[in-house]
Amino acid sequence: MCGRFALHANPHVVALQFGLGMDPTFEVRYNIGPNTDVLIVREDAGHNRLAYLCRWGLIPGWAKDSSVGSKLANARGETVADKPSFRNAFKRWRCLVPASGFYEWKTVAGRKCPYYVRPKGGDQLFGLAGISEVWNGPDGPVRSFSLITTEPNELMRKIHDRMPVIIPADDYAAWLDPKNINIPELTQFIRSYPAAEMEAYPVSTRVNSPKNDDAALIEQA
Repeated sequence: MCGRFALHANPHVVALQFGLGMDPTFEVRYNIGPNTDVLIVREDAGHNRLAYLCRWGLIPGWAKDSSVGSKLANARGETVADKPSFRNAFKRWRCLVPASGFYEWKTVAGRKCPYYVRPKGGDQLFGLAGISEVWNGPDGPVRSFSLITTEPNELMRKIHDRMPVIIPADDYAAWLDPKNINIPELTQFIRSYPAAEMEAYPVSTRVNSPKNDDAALIEQA
């Protein structure tokens, strides 16, 4: 699964990489967890890229209340096209979640040790694959999303048995295209990101607490 990530880039860098018409507004954060508002990127029918804040933890449109979102922070890539909670969002409302890097925990001698995983060289951002929904609640519409996960690559296999799906920049347009509802074509994007384009290193266990949110969290331990 993917339970924490960071976004601490300059908004202009985010706009350039994701093809946005203007710099997005977001809070720089080093320890983003579920049930919080996160920056996502979607494309409308006119192929305009839009960025806005969205709650992490997908609430299906048919849900009776929003509490189900706390259990749907991740969607397994193997079943995302078929599972009732996710299939409509996968077919019609795919998104990208800009991330400077993400955290994963490796079990060593019974202890869970956190690692920070980022693009090789640290000068780019990950475009994490997501699916989004709008739930019409009693207090108005709520936008929410899930991150899609898949089998790990060679690097991540040493740390954990899952990793987030990361969309290469050349595939952003095809992934985001709302007119593309071809499931076999879309499932081709559910694959492991090349290990050679990532790097990982151990970080402080301070990241275990969502109360901690500062630049020291991504420093190598």
